[in-house]
Amino acid sequence: MALTQKQRLGVFLALALVMAATRMNHFGALPDASWAVFFLGGFWLRGSARWAFPLLMAEAVLVDFLVITNQGLDFWSHYCVSAAYWFLVPAYFSMWMGGSLLARFAPRIDAKALGLLAVSLVAAVSVCYLISNGSFYWLSNSVPQPRSMGAWMANLGDWYLPYLRTSAIYVGIGAVMHVLVVKLTAALGHQHDAGRAIH
Repeated sequence: MALTQKQRLGVFLALALVMAATRMNHFGALPDASWAVFFLGGFWLRGSARWAFPLLMAEAVLVDFLVITNQGLDFWSHYCVSAAYWFLVPAYFSMWMGGSLLARFAPRIDAKALGLLAVSLVAAVSVCYLISNGSFYWLSNSVPQPRSMGAWMANLGDWYLPYLRTSAIYVGIGAVMHVLVVKLTAALGHQHDAGRAIH
C-alpha cells in the first residue's frame, strides 16, 4: 500500500505518540511499545528511514531523559544509562529493518505475508535483544562482576520471551489495523469506481 507524504507523516505521528505514551513507565499501565514502533515504522515508512528513524530515535532518548530527570536523578548515572545505552541505535535499527524487509517481500495480504510477518518479527526481536541485552551485560557498570558467558545466557533466557511477547502483541494490533485500512480503502475505491461508471 503506497502512502502519500501526508499519510506518512500521519503514520509517523501516530507511532511517535504510541511510543511516548508507553515508554513513560512511571504510569505502568502499558508495556513499552518502542520495539514494535520501530518494526512498524520500518514496514509503513519504508523508504523514509533517513528522517523517520532518527526522529523516533531522538524521541526515545528524549523520553528517557525526561523520565529519569523528573525523578530527580542524573541521566548519566542512571542504572540503564551507560556506554551500552548507545547500542540501542543499532538494536532499534534491526527492528526497523525487520519491518522494512517484510514490506519488501510481502506486498500483499495473504498466508505467505502472515508467515513472513512471524519470521521477520522473531528475527528482528532476536537481533535487537542480542544487541541491547548483550551490550548492557558486557559494558554496563550496573552488572556486577565477575561476568561470564553462562550468566549472560541465563540472563538472555530470563527476558527474551517477555520482550518477544510484548512486541508481538503490539505488532499484531498494528497488523489488524493495517488489514482493516487496506480492506476499507479497497472497498471505498470500488464504490468510487462504480459511481463514476454510473455517471
